[in-house]
Amino acid sequence: MKWWWLIALIPVALGITLVLLARGGWIENPNLYLRGPVSEVALLGGVLLTALAAGSLYLGARARRRRETELTQLEARHAEEHRRFLRRLDHELKNPLTAIQAGLANLGAPSGAYAPETGTALDSVRGQALRLSRLAADLRKLADLETRPLERTPVNVADLLQEVVEVAQDHPKAPERELTLTVPRAPWPLPDVNGDPDLLFLAVHNLLTNAIKFTQPGDRIEVRAQEDGAGVLIEVADTGPGIPADEIPLVWEELYRGQGARGIPGSGLGLALVRAIAERHGGAVDLRSREGQGTVFALRLPTG
Repeated sequence: MKWWWLIALIPVALGITLVLLARGGWIENPNLYLRGPVSEVALLGGVLLTALAAGSLYLGARARRRRETELTQLEARHAEEHRRFLRRLDHELKNPLTAIQAGLANLGAPSGAYAPETGTALDSVRGQALRLSRLAADLRKLADLETRPLERTPVNVADLLQEVVEVAQDHPKAPERELTLTVPRAPWPLPDVNGDPDLLFLAVHNLLTNAIKFTQPGDRIEVRAQEDGAGVLIEVADTGPGIPADEIPLVWEELYRGQGARGIPGSGLGLALVRAIAERHGGAVDLRSREGQGTVFALRLPTG
């Protein structure tokens, strides 16, 4: 933008140059029919052209600033409407969910005490009630995440990943996977990340449990980290079925569940939470995937 202002000054600079050359006798300076020297007329024209160019640039810059302000305000309104929607949805789910859970508890006897058809139906209702409960909890987290202040402290990435892996080992499917953790120790350890340890734990845990859920027995899952310029790169990689190319842009959307997620428990909010946590920390998350070969989720977090 600064260069455009310099370009706008060219006409008046040319006019001043002509005046100086003419008064120094370096060029002829004949009078025009306007009864003025050529150099003086050139200076006047340069001033006028510069004024027009400067005015045009000023109005253009002002219009751009106005558009940027309007866009920022629009994004802020959209974000607030989104938060209100999540809070409203959480509220609307809470009451019927509480009633369902209370009704199931009042039945008292386990599903095995009923006829097979009734027992199967009760198990299905209990499973769906549990799914709704997790969905409501994740909605609450997502709504709060955008407004709650971050409790930033230095986070030891190696210790964080070790804790995540230990907790993930309790997943029912974890023993059937080959799960490894690789963190550099030499020539120096990973730098600390300045962030909220609970939220960062949640982000990595969501990525790891996703890998456990969507892989098959015998598949390999690697959790690894490395220094990445002014930040730390955390990757969760697996040898699972991979994600279809047309689904990759959609996996970050709230409540989205692809073809491969059918029959697998989940709220559809896990990756949306990971992205929100990464962005709140000034980082980013993305993925690479090949069908039939596996998937790599990459979480980048700044160390500053």
